[in-house]
Amino acid sequence: MEPCGPLGSGGPGPGARPPHRVVVLALDGVYPFELGIPNRVFPGVPGAYEVVTCAATEDRTVATSADFTITVGHGPEALEGADTVVIPPYALHRATADLPGPERAALARIRPGTRIVSICTGAFALAAAGLLDGRPATTHWALAPAFRRMYPRVALDADVLFVDDGDILTSAGAASGLDVCLHLVRSDHGSAVANQVARQCVVPPWREGGQAQYIEQPVPPEGTNGTAATQAWALQHLDRPLALRELAAHARMSPRTFARRFQDETGTSPGRWLIQQRLHRARHLLETSDLPVDRIATEIGFATGASLRQHLHAAIGVSPQTYRTTFRGHPGPPTPP
Repeated sequence: MEPCGPLGSGGPGPGARPPHRVVVLALDGVYPFELGIPNRVFPGVPGAYEVVTCAATEDRTVATSADFTITVGHGPEALEGADTVVIPPYALHRATADLPGPERAALARIRPGTRIVSICTGAFALAAAGLLDGRPATTHWALAPAFRRMYPRVALDADVLFVDDGDILTSAGAASGLDVCLHLVRSDHGSAVANQVARQCVVPPWREGGQAQYIEQPVPPEGTNGTAATQAWALQHLDRPLALRELAAHARMSPRTFARRFQDETGTSPGRWLIQQRLHRARHLLETSDLPVDRIATEIGFATGASLRQHLHAAIGVSPQTYRTTFRGHPGPPTPP
C-alpha cells in the first residue's frame, strides 16, 4: 500500500455515480510539490474521484520550476469534462497582468459551474482571467502586495489558509494546497473521511482555527505565559460555559491581556475559537453517534439545541439533521493493518 495513496481497491459498484473528475492544470513553471497534491489526497477516497493532469497546450509538455520538464497525460480538452479544476502554483516571473493566449484559451474550456481551485500563485492565473473580480481570494502572504497591485478588483485576504467562495476556492502557499484539498474531501464526504485521508498523508486534518482557517501564529514555548495550555484545558471542558474571565484566570492573566495574547497566537478571539471547536466536536458527534441534537448541544457547551442549530447553519449552511443525514454512516477509507 502506498503511504498516501488509495486506501482500498475497486471502483463504484453497479448503479453508483461515476467518480468526480478532478483535472489538474499544469501551467509552465509549475511547482512539482503542489502539482502532486491532488493526486495524493483525492484518491484516498476509493472510487469517489478520478484525477487527471493536463497542459494548456496540445503538446502536453510543461516546464517546471525545477530543473526538469514533464509530459502530462492530457491536453487542454480534458478541462471540458472536469467537475473540479485545480491550478497549482507556477513560477511568479511567468505571471503577468494578462494571461498568455494558450492559457486563456485553456481556462475558457471550463464549463460554467465547474468548481475551480487555485494553490498559491495559481490565483494569479484566475485573477488574470477575470474570474476573481469582485470576489474574496487569497494567495501566498509574501505575494500579497504584488497581487493587490496587479489585481485591485479582487478582495484579497492574505491572513487565511484558504478562501471557499462556493464555486471558486483559492489557497495560500505550498502546504495550504493540502488544507484546501482536504477541505474539499470534508465538504464532499464528511469529516470522518477527510480525517482518514489526512491520517494516511501524515498531516493534520485541519489547522488550528477550525472552519475559518486562520493561519496559526507560533505558540509560545512553555514558561513564556502563552495561552497554549489554556487552549488544551478548554478543549477538555467544552461542556462548560467557559467565559473569558475563567479562561484568563486559568492562564493567570487579566481578561484584557489574555484576549490580546490569544488573538496574537491563534489569529482569532477566544469566543470565536470556542465556537469553532464546539462545532468541530458537534460535527464529529453527528457523524458518529445517535445522540439527539439537544444532548449534543449540552455535551459541547451550547446552551440549547436551537443555539447549536443556529451556529451550525451559520458555519456550513445546513441544519444538524441535514448534516447527519448526509454524512452519517459513510464508510470512509478502511483503516490499514
